[in-house]
Amino acid sequence: MLRINTRRLMLFVLLTFLLLLLGACANANEEKNESTGTNNTEETQDNMDEDMEDMDHGNMDMSGSGEVPEGLKEAASPAYEVGSKAIIESDHMPGMKGAESTIVGAYDTTVYTVSYTPTTGGERVEDHKWVIHEELEGVGQETVKPGSEVTINAEHMEGMDGATAEIDSAEQTTVYMVDFTLTTNGEEVKNHKWVTEDELSPIE
Repeated sequence: MLRINTRRLMLFVLLTFLLLLLGACANANEEKNESTGTNNTEETQDNMDEDMEDMDHGNMDMSGSGEVPEGLKEAASPAYEVGSKAIIESDHMPGMKGAESTIVGAYDTTVYTVSYTPTTGGERVEDHKWVIHEELEGVGQETVKPGSEVTINAEHMEGMDGATAEIDSAEQTTVYMVDFTLTTNGEEVKNHKWVTEDELSPIE
């Protein structure tokens, strides 16, 4: 009788031990999954922050050398003369809209909005403002019609130079090269190309 009870006791202890062991393993896996989930969440958030940072700055070269394409003619009677100041009303980049600018250059030309796939890869850029007529390769003197394909000879953004683009719109106007300070972080932008006359307003 004592022998039977001892066997049952040993079996009971063994089963109890196995159950405890299985429970401990399950808890460990759960904690590991929770920890992994937290890490993944942090990594995802970091990636999102980086993406947002890229979006905020875009890939635009905000400052330029001040050089202009060959054949670009200075405006005869611009609304904003070189050396004068104006408020920028466009938002080509964060911190641009509302900034006080100094006019560095004024030119009469045709401006285009264009869509293109960067030569460096990545998503297609839609309705980019602005590319001027003199920054298009081998197009002659006539205004290029919307829907036409052209090659861009400008590096306003990374992967733009040499890209094949589609003309979305065309407009003859005065364009300006401007200096200004970003309203978001105080960064100075020099020789920014381009702002159209409609995108500027006088300082009151």
